[in-house]
Amino acid sequence: MLQSISNIFKIPDLKKKILFTAVILIIYRLGSFIPIPGVNAQVLKEFLGGASGTGGNLFGMFDLFVGGNLGRASVFALGIMPYITTSIVIQLLGGVLPFFERLKKEGAEGQKKITQYTRYGTVIISSFNAIGISIFLQSGVEGAVPNPGFLFIFTSVLTMVTGVMFIMWLGEQITEHGIGNGISLIIFAGIIARYPQGFYNMFRMVQVGAMQVFMAVGVLIVMVIVTGAVVLITEAVRKIPVQYAKRIIGRKVYGGQSTHIPLKVNTAGVIPIIFAQAIIMFPRTIATFFKDSDFMNSLVLLLSPGAFLYTVIYVGLIIFFAYFYTAMVLNPVEMAENMKKYGGFIPGRKPGKKTSEYINNVLVRITLPGAAFFAFIAVMPEFMSKWANLPFYFGGTGLIIIVGVALDTLQQIESHLVMRHYEGFMKKGKLRSRRG
Repeated sequence: MLQSISNIFKIPDLKKKILFTAVILIIYRLGSFIPIPGVNAQVLKEFLGGASGTGGNLFGMFDLFVGGNLGRASVFALGIMPYITTSIVIQLLGGVLPFFERLKKEGAEGQKKITQYTRYGTVIISSFNAIGISIFLQSGVEGAVPNPGFLFIFTSVLTMVTGVMFIMWLGEQITEHGIGNGISLIIFAGIIARYPQGFYNMFRMVQVGAMQVFMAVGVLIVMVIVTGAVVLITEAVRKIPVQYAKRIIGRKVYGGQSTHIPLKVNTAGVIPIIFAQAIIMFPRTIATFFKDSDFMNSLVLLLSPGAFLYTVIYVGLIIFFAYFYTAMVLNPVEMAENMKKYGGFIPGRKPGKKTSEYINNVLVRITLPGAAFFAFIAVMPEFMSKWANLPFYFGGTGLIIIVGVALDTLQQIESHLVMRHYEGFMKKGKLRSRRG
């Protein structure tokens, strides 16, 4: 491991990319502490559920994704979420609307147009989000805005939308000149920035006797095991063997090779958890505006994190959206047609309909365990808080994003090392073999 790290700095191009990425992330974190004019950040922080950012409503969940920027009333309060939302919507539209489907098939030129539409959509969505949050801060959180009015709404909307566009530009710079996916790394940096303070709080609890030493050690062991399990499931794939028939064109022989289709156990990634959280927290968010209603208060109790009904609905929604999103991004019929077009077939399966049915059956079988495991990870923070009185939010969406982004970035660094004949981080026969 130490040798691999030292090898990174022996490659000038790779070293330059990593340092550039680090500088951009530092700029992002510094900008996270520049406040929106006219907002009392302390009042807002208390409303969102304290420093942990777990919240209990939609705003608390949103604050987790933007690295606490909303709770600090930062100019980056919207984070990069409007861009992520637009990207997901356009990706889903690609499987529904012929226009976006055509763009996806046009290669680099089509991708360029999709990127442009994503930027336009980001401006529109961030504007609506900024207006909504500004009005909410002014009228929904008592004391958050000492001097409300049109001027506050105008300046805060302008500030937040500009912040989103600046973050999007930073992400694009990382993708183009740095290492890894810029947008993902910015989300990664915002989430992981919470952990040092969380570990410090746990250490202080051990010092004052609020947490036993054995409990703290047990928590650390559980965290390592769970993180390892998330890595395993994230990387796990089901390989479907594909054989290509030989074709003789003139004096050349084409095809004849054996390959495979790698189907991820968890194709949908973190998307089902995001959708499920947004839906199940929406009633709680609405209920915060009707504190005098007995019905709303009862609804808040039933849908509180850790409650039985909350857990059942939450897990059910995650599994549902895992199947839904997988069906949207993977089309077995299209995959079977492409194989047939290029002379490929799955051994023991007839090309065409039988092949698509087989791929669909495999997807149905492997999606369930992946979705069930990620559902367990999603509800784990509530149980960790009750079991160990953990002073920070571990597990859930944040952990899955951290693992996914870290693996993707590590694989890009690995490719640079291997390409220049250096030994990488991922040993052959270990992590790579698990993909089978």
